[in-house]
Amino acid sequence: MSDVVVLFFLFGLAAGLARSELKLPAALYETLSVFLLLAIGLKGGEGLAKQALLPLLPQLGAVIVLGIAQTLIAFALLRAAGRFDRANAAATAAHYGSVSVATFAVALNWLTTRGIPFESQLAVFLAVMEVPAILVGIVLARGIGRDTQWRQLAHETFLGKGVTLLLGGMAIGWIAGPDGLAPVKGVFYDLFKGALALFLLEMGLIVSRQFGTLRQRGLFLVGFGIAMPLLSALLGLATGIALGLSPGGVTLLVVLAASASYIAVPAAMRLAVPEANPALSLAASLGITFPFNLLVGIPLYHQIAAHFIGESP
Repeated sequence: MSDVVVLFFLFGLAAGLARSELKLPAALYETLSVFLLLAIGLKGGEGLAKQALLPLLPQLGAVIVLGIAQTLIAFALLRAAGRFDRANAAATAAHYGSVSVATFAVALNWLTTRGIPFESQLAVFLAVMEVPAILVGIVLARGIGRDTQWRQLAHETFLGKGVTLLLGGMAIGWIAGPDGLAPVKGVFYDLFKGALALFLLEMGLIVSRQFGTLRQRGLFLVGFGIAMPLLSALLGLATGIALGLSPGGVTLLVVLAASASYIAVPAAMRLAVPEANPALSLAASLGITFPFNLLVGIPLYHQIAAHFIGESP
């Protein structure tokens, strides 16, 4: 049986494709985004409060390398097989080297519902993997020149809404600890699944709007939007096993690797590579990869992780 939050996504997708008048208020969508980012950050910070931070540094280095490798591989595929120009290949590759908070939230809920444990530092990985792909994408598109607005770009990248909320939530969770968070758990923990369901309803409506671009670009974007996350999943699997993560932790790292950003990266690319067409990257990342991971990828990634680590899924 499908997870109920996925059914909300399918409902929104069907309503959008049927050209229904259904629409969530923009303010509600923004509020749900803030809520989910803070909730994920708080959960990660609570877990970090129970362990030493120094041993995490090599793991953070590994996931940074993972994100950079994914960006370079995606760029090469888009240039060689997709015949994308340099700007569009770099911008789209940056989407696939970065991560999707919504996909991570669904995977988090999927594991929690089934009682599958995972390491708390995965929320830290989520925040760390947002940034390197953006910087690599800019270098691939432009090189390093005097006309690059590094100060403005750094502000957009490191102090954007997503990264700020995740890091802020983790800091609060880490400082407060489990006892300090007890008064707000009723809001940020108990209501998480309901907020995620409403968020995915709106995501289904948004995804339905990308189908026009997919029709224009033919089968390549569809193939790339499925093949790239599968390739990235293998890289994430190898990294998770090398780091000694549990099956649940490997699953979440694979989900992060296989996901593609459609919030942080588009904002940064609009600033740094304005000549790139955002419809192309969003059609692939949001129109194909996001639904694929939601409907097929997450349970598949857990089965693969459990198989390779030697535990039953």
